[in-house]
This record gives sequence, C-alpha cells and structure tokens, in this order.
Amino acid sequence: MGVKLEVFRMMLYLSFPVAVFWVSNQAEYFEEHVIKRKREIYPPEDDSQRKELEDFKVRIRKKQEERLL
Repeated sequence: MGVKLEVFRMMLYLSFPVAVFWVSNQAEYFEEHVIKRKREIYPPEDDSQRKELEDFKVRIRKKQEERLL
C-alpha cells in the first residue's frame, strides 16, 4: 500500500495548486464582482458633477488671479 499511497499523495499535492490557479484565472467567476466593486468605488460621472467641478475650477482660478494682483 506504500507506493499507491505515495502516488495518491503526489497527485493530490500537484493537482491542488494547479486547480486553484486554474479557478482563480477564470474571468467569468470574478468579472461580475470586479465590475460591481469598481462601480462602487468609481461611480459613473453625471453631467451635473462635471459642471460643478468646472465651476469650482473657475472660482479657484479667479481667486488665484486676484491674489497675484
């Protein structure tokens, strides 16, 4: 039983890392989670947010120009 047990253990030791590597590289398993998390961190921009940002930039530039003059 010694040789059969050693062969089984060797197959187990080699197949486990290969299987984990194969599963972790399957895009279908993680694509939904990654996209969902990305949208939580970086939500899609709204036109109103872009307008507010541009207005803020203009105000800051005016203040800097006034300070320099």
